Amino acid sequence: EKQTENNNSTECSEPGTMDLKFTSSRKYISISVPSKSQAMSPHIKSVDDVVVLGINLSKFSKPTQFFICVSGVFMFYLIYGYLQELIFSVEGFKPFGWYLTLVQFGFYSIFGLIELQLIQDKRRRIPGKTYMIIAFLTVGTMGLSNTSLGYLNYPTQVIFKCCKLIPVMIGGVFIQGKRYNIVDVSAALCMSLGLIWFTLADSTVAPNFNLTGVVLISLALCADAVIGNVQEKAMKLHNGSNSEMVLYSYSIGFVYILFGLTCTSGLSPAVAFCSKHPVQTYGYAFLFSLTGYFGISFVLALIKIFGALLAVTVTTGRKAMTIVLSFLFFAKPFTLQYVWSGLLVVLGIFLNVYSKNMDKFKLPSLLGLWKKSVEERKSRTLSQTV
Repeated sequence: EKQTENNNSTECSEPGTMDLKFTSSRKYISISVPSKSQAMSPHIKSVDDVVVLGINLSKFSKPTQFFICVSGVFMFYLIYGYLQELIFSVEGFKPFGWYLTLVQFGFYSIFGLIELQLIQDKRRRIPGKTYMIIAFLTVGTMGLSNTSLGYLNYPTQVIFKCCKLIPVMIGGVFIQGKRYNIVDVSAALCMSLGLIWFTLADSTVAPNFNLTGVVLISLALCADAVIGNVQEKAMKLHNGSNSEMVLYSYSIGFVYILFGLTCTSGLSPAVAFCSKHPVQTYGYAFLFSLTGYFGISFVLALIKIFGALLAVTVTTGRKAMTIVLSFLFFAKPFTLQYVWSGLLVVLGIFLNVYSKNMDKFKLPSLLGLWKKSVEERKSRTLSQTV
């Protein structure tokens, strides 16, 4: 043993011998951290810059990011809703909702390709199978929603779409394993009850319901409830960008719709009608798609930064504002029941915002007020005794 120890000590004292042994028996491994423009493993979760329309939101604080995203969603989607109702007000266009979705998906794909060329990272991080699922859900959401306008009036369609807050919460529980507190559940119930009350008021004042339209918008609602959670899970797991999500999901969805219209022979009548009214169809559809593309960019930023539930809450408030503008710009009957149902929706929005900031401010509970009153009574009786 002493001889071996001496041999080892002499070997270690010779640095040249030690280097030769290591180079002949082992390989040197260099570990480097990739930059943002290089490839990254989809299992590594890193904080990437959130860029929307050239604005790097990562440089701002959380309240500023929220304000920018909400402002973008409201501004672009209010114009989006006005143009959507304006297109369907063209006489004879109502049966071509799926063709409008096809044109919209085509414009979205072009816009996404242009935006992807302007950024440094052009790689696709999210797998193709996931995009096929997201594209199918996107087609169901927007296609069925646009088609339902051929059977329902615009406020009723928007009201049905606003009721997706509870399905989003259910989808978050089953897809991502989320758990929501009692405040979130109360917010969802208030918003849904208020919007249902709005629907009942609309049915009594100006009944324009059709069973086909109700089925279509209900299926669109289910797909819309699932897609937010799927997008949030995919973007967080694979660190995908907004432009990538828009480009691949809408381009694959364009192929889906084109194949469906070709098989059902619904393409040629729509093309013939739109060729007779190019400005009212393709012109409005371009502006409609452009504002929708800008709006979906801010919605995806909201999903990536704040989660699907808060994003749905913001878009639900935007839809309520769209309904108000619809009554202002397009002639419709009015009743005070719209006001009370709208206030109930506002209460739901407040509860949801409060649940996101419970650590910053706390509302007094009934138990706390009761304990405080009991302590005040005890102090009064003690002071009287003294």
